[in-house]
Amino acid sequence: MTKVELVEAIAQGCCSKKEANDTVDAVLDTITKALAKGQEVVLTGFGKFSVSKRAARMGVNPRTGEKIKIA
Repeated sequence: MTKVELVEAIAQGCCSKKEANDTVDAVLDTITKALAKGQEVVLTGFGKFSVSKRAARMGVNPRTGEKIKIA
């Protein structure tokens, strides 16, 4: 499901597409800001959002074949 499809589904049940879009944007913005601060977001019965750090590794740029470090 895309964001547009999510907004349309929400709008069918309660409000205008603009209100649904504004609500989805607010939720996503709030989650993004919490993650940027290093916080974990837990929505019981749905899932958990968190940032995990991984060690850098070597990869290959598929366009150029150049070896690159992936952080």
